Amino acid sequence: TDRQGLLNVLVTGHVLAARAAHQRLAPASTLKTLTALTLIPRLQPAVEVVAQRDAPSVDGTKAGIVAGTKYAVSELLTAMLMMSANDAAVALADAYGGIAPTLTAMNAEAAHLNAGDTVAKTPNGLDAPGQSSSAYDLALIFRAGLANPDFRHYLALTSAAFPAPGGKSFQIQTHDHLLTDYPGMVGGKNGYTVAAQASYVGAATRDAHTIICGVMRDHPNFSNEVKTLLDWGFAAD
Repeated sequence: TDRQGLLNVLVTGHVLAARAAHQRLAPASTLKTLTALTLIPRLQPAVEVVAQRDAPSVDGTKAGIVAGTKYAVSELLTAMLMMSANDAAVALADAYGGIAPTLTAMNAEAAHLNAGDTVAKTPNGLDAPGQSSSAYDLALIFRAGLANPDFRHYLALTSAAFPAPGGKSFQIQTHDHLLTDYPGMVGGKNGYTVAAQASYVGAATRDAHTIICGVMRDHPNFSNEVKTLLDWGFAAD
């Protein structure tokens, strides 16, 4: 199996356990953590952006963005991180000036973190030739994200109102089932494509200790596995 995983401690970065931690694999939507880490400091949350046509035409999970409609950056970040909306990730990239400059910034951010296994080819993690990350890099990226209060805020949300045309709105829900099912969960980001299989990176706190868990190329029902890894990590730590 190509499955890989890593447990490390948030404060020290100490690795508690790892398997094939630097194996390069398709990250699926866990790559959105890098998108968020890159764009949160660069885009003002209250700024409204007009969705372009490329956002609603993207494949996979979508928030239902309508071209020509205005969305606040904070609403797009909520949809991207909380429910893994691919259209929101594209809309955020457009807000930054387009896909190309966003990918340049994302790869520069990865290099800055010494996430050498990571190459971003999309802002949403949908499979693309040459795109990769690793369990080690996902933990690095997530650890850096948790240092940002806005990053933590979006990942901790379980539901939110998302705007619709005509002044209406609808509810969107978190795709991170561990957030409501594992005591002390800070938040996490899941991902899945047929090629990448399941991936997840998240963090939990217990007795003032915070541990990050990343898994890649896993089976879709990975929740119990991640819970077991975190339980083991807290006991070992």
